[in-house]
Amino acid sequence: MTIDPIQLMLILFTFLIASLAQSAVTRAYNTFLQIPNSRSMTGAEAADRFLRENGIHDVSIEPTRGTLTDHYDPRSKVIKLSRDVYYGNSIASVSIATHEVGHAIQHAVRYPMLVFRNLMVPVTQISSSLSWILIFAGLILGFLDLALVGLVLFGVVALFQLVTLPVEFNASSRALAFLGNGVLNEEDLPGAKRVLNAAAMTYVAALVTSLLTILRFVLLIFGNSRRR
Repeated sequence: MTIDPIQLMLILFTFLIASLAQSAVTRAYNTFLQIPNSRSMTGAEAADRFLRENGIHDVSIEPTRGTLTDHYDPRSKVIKLSRDVYYGNSIASVSIATHEVGHAIQHAVRYPMLVFRNLMVPVTQISSSLSWILIFAGLILGFLDLALVGLVLFGVVALFQLVTLPVEFNASSRALAFLGNGVLNEEDLPGAKRVLNAAAMTYVAALVTSLLTILRFVLLIFGNSRRR
């Protein structure tokens, strides 16, 4: 059985992009987790102040287990921060905490791209589950139309990741504007930007890897079509 060199190259390139993005965010997080911010402000304190300054009083802040498990839950209106972020007073802690507040603010003001993204969630979950099954079933059984349907469904996943990008960048922009408005000293801001930019790149990498996966399947499907 021969291995298509183009497929192999795409697989390796996909793995490389994902690995580099994850390495960058882990390295930035670990670096600036060790550097206290100039105000000795914890992530929870920064998040609470950011919420209050935006007139949001119905969102709670809670610690949660794990590392880089920070997220905003719009259903329960809870910002969940990993313990290092919640209790820590590092540059990384306040950067990540205020990024999650950025999502809470987006929810409160009905930021259009977030609304659109949330509407896509149920469709994306179904598409993600079915796409791989239909693609592989179509390829194995020789039903290329079925594989194409799966490919379209996988395209929905890529579209969801594309819509996610402005949501994440906007949350980071809100966080940096808040931190730069006298909350942190000037010497802290480059570190905050590095943490937030590295985190954003993971979403860019996710989109790129999905697009490369689509390309791989396009080559497989149409390659099989030509051989028939």
